[in-house]
Amino acid sequence: MKKYFGLFILVLLVSLSLFLAFFPAILDERQNVVVEHQPYEISPQAQELHSSLLVGDWHADSLLWMRNLSEEYDYGHLDFPRMQQGNLGLQMFTTVTKSPSGQNYELNQTDASDNITLLAMAQRWPTATWTSLAERALFQADKLHKLAAHDPENLMLVRSRIELAEFLQRRQSNPTLIGGLLGTEGSHALDGDLANIQRLYNRGFRMMSLQHFFDNKLGGSLHGTSGAGLTQFGRDAVTEMLRLGIMLDMSHSSEQVVRDTLALSDKPLIVSHTGFQGHCDSPRNISDGLMEQIAAAGGLIAVGFWDGAICGNSPATVAEAIVYGIGLVGEDHIALGSDFDGSVTTSLDGSELAAITQALLKANLNEQQIRKVMGENMLVYLQTYLF
Repeated sequence: MKKYFGLFILVLLVSLSLFLAFFPAILDERQNVVVEHQPYEISPQAQELHSSLLVGDWHADSLLWMRNLSEEYDYGHLDFPRMQQGNLGLQMFTTVTKSPSGQNYELNQTDASDNITLLAMAQRWPTATWTSLAERALFQADKLHKLAAHDPENLMLVRSRIELAEFLQRRQSNPTLIGGLLGTEGSHALDGDLANIQRLYNRGFRMMSLQHFFDNKLGGSLHGTSGAGLTQFGRDAVTEMLRLGIMLDMSHSSEQVVRDTLALSDKPLIVSHTGFQGHCDSPRNISDGLMEQIAAAGGLIAVGFWDGAICGNSPATVAEAIVYGIGLVGEDHIALGSDFDGSVTTSLDGSELAAITQALLKANLNEQQIRKVMGENMLVYLQTYLF
C-alpha cells in the first residue's frame, strides 16, 4: 500500500511540475492571439514616415505574463525586440490585478471568482500576491524596475517630466530606447485603502484607472451591475491621485463615474483603450457625447486594436476608428491604446505598427495628423501633466 501511495505522490508532483512549467505559456498564447496573416505591404512613403515617428501606446498588459520582455517571443503581442521593430518608443504598462470569471462587456458580479489568483499561483508569484491586489500591482511594477535596471540600453523607466526629457535626450543617440510608464488596470489594486495610492505612486505608478470589469469601492464599472457614480471613497481616492499628480484613466468606468470625475478633476482625463460608440456600437464603449466632454476638457482618447472596441481588428479598422475619432473630437485628442497582451485578439503585434501608419495614409490623413495620433499627442500630454 505504501508503494502505491508513494507512486501516487510522485505522479502528483510530476503533474504539478508540468502544470507550472507549461500552463502559463499555453494560457498566454491562447489569450493573446495574433491572427495569422501575410506580411503587410508597407509603401516606402509609409515606412519613411513611420521610422520618423515617436510612437506611443497608452495600454499594454504585458507585465501580467511570465515572459522576459527583453527577449523576443513567437507568441503574445509585445516584447522589447518587437517593440523596436515597430518603432514603439513610449509604452504605458498597465497592471492587471483582478479579472472576473466569465468576464463580459455586459454584466459582471462583484463577487465573481477571480481569474488572476490562479494565474498568480501558476506563475509562482510571491504568496503575498495570492490574497492582496495591491501586492499584485507592486509585483508587476517590480518586473519593470528590474528590466530597466538589467537592460538599460533598451528600457528606461519614466516617472516625471525630468525623466521624460532625459529619455528624449537619450533616444537621440539610441533611437531604439523604450520609455516605460506604469499604470493600474482598475483601482481595486488599492485593496480598499487610500494609503495604497501613495505606496503605488512611490513604486512608479503615474496613471490609475478607477474600475475594471466590475463595480468596486470607488464606484460603478461600465460592465458591472449598478451603473453608479463615484462613492465617497472614490471621490477621496480621485482627490488623492490628483494631489500626487497621478493621471486618471476612465477605461471600464461607468458613465456616471466619468461624469463625476470630470466634475471633480482639474486635470484632463484619459481613456487608455477604447473605441467609439458611433463607430462601433459595443457595450465596451461609452457614448460619443461623453467622449466629446472628455476631449473638450483637454483629455485624450486612445483607440484600441481589438474587435470588442472597434468592431474589427485589422489595421484598416484601427484607422477607421481613428478617423472617426478625429471627426468627433479633433486630431489633438486621439492616441493609440492597443490593449496588447490584454487577453485580446489582434491582427498585428508590436513589430507591425507601420501597418497602422500605412492604413492612416490610405485613409487620407495628412502627416501632421498621423504624427499626433501615433504618439505626439501622448508625448504632449505627458510633457504637460507629468509632475
